[in-house]
Amino acid sequence: MSRLALTGHEFRRVEDPAAFGKVAVLFGGHSSEREVSLMSGRAVLEALQSRGVNAEGVDPSQSAVGELPGAGFDRAWIALHGPGGEDGALQGALEWLGLPYTGSGVLGSAVGMDKLRTKQLAMACGVATPDYRVVTSLADCEAAARELGLPLAIKPASQGSSVGMSRVEEFAQLAGAWVSASTHDPVVIAEPWIRGEELTVPILQGEALPAIRIETPRAFYDYEAKYFADDTRYHIPCGLGAQVEAKVAAAALAAFRAIGAQGWGRVDFMLGAGAVPLLLEVNTVPGMTSHSLVPMAAKARGIDFPELCWRVLETSFAREDRP
Repeated sequence: MSRLALTGHEFRRVEDPAAFGKVAVLFGGHSSEREVSLMSGRAVLEALQSRGVNAEGVDPSQSAVGELPGAGFDRAWIALHGPGGEDGALQGALEWLGLPYTGSGVLGSAVGMDKLRTKQLAMACGVATPDYRVVTSLADCEAAARELGLPLAIKPASQGSSVGMSRVEEFAQLAGAWVSASTHDPVVIAEPWIRGEELTVPILQGEALPAIRIETPRAFYDYEAKYFADDTRYHIPCGLGAQVEAKVAAAALAAFRAIGAQGWGRVDFMLGAGAVPLLLEVNTVPGMTSHSLVPMAAKARGIDFPELCWRVLETSFAREDRP
């Protein structure tokens, strides 16, 4: 094995699949993103096995995580999206079990799932975000609409994949948007709808991969557009020029570090006035499906899907290598 120093962190590079031991690919779970997690996990499992890794799929909704060490597993590849897999709870359980795992630790995972605190930490580090209001009732939504103007984005603070998010173009739509968001989280965020380019920057082992510019004919890049639609367009390179791409990559890395994220992930932006990247969210367990963004950016960098899954698995050594 060798080590590669990237952005202040060291990541162990592995050449022999036996060095990983027996790997549990965790997917499925109980969250609203279960369907996507199953697709991600199956793709990852197949890719690792194609590279000779002794990997098995485990669905925590059917098998207790606490049984992993007794079943001979040496580490975990986390492909669970949303609460219960991406919010630090699973990471804490694996820490307690002494089982190394991929990606961010407890803190980075918990903060990344909380869009409100992600905003606050990113802003403290100089990363811009859209203006926002925290709303806890329909009356708050109406007040936010008057203050911020329409259209608005109304979204729960703790979900991914645009679950519970709505675009509100008139006051009559606020009630439905409030119900949709608050069903998933009592903390709801209202933001002005940014008219501009939507960009995402995947991060792998401390390095920003090429930015992707997203175009969809839908009202916004929603759950259907992200995972199933064939009319979403992805531009790599993003086509906005080297200066803008460098600015967005720097903001992505700064936001990623600000929340304590590690290993791999994805940072989403809207491009505001003056080509200022406005942070939307940090994803600590991005999708790994046929429509997913991290594999697209990795491919543009010359990293195929099995190699990407392998490199993510290498991040599981980060906690083992701590003093």
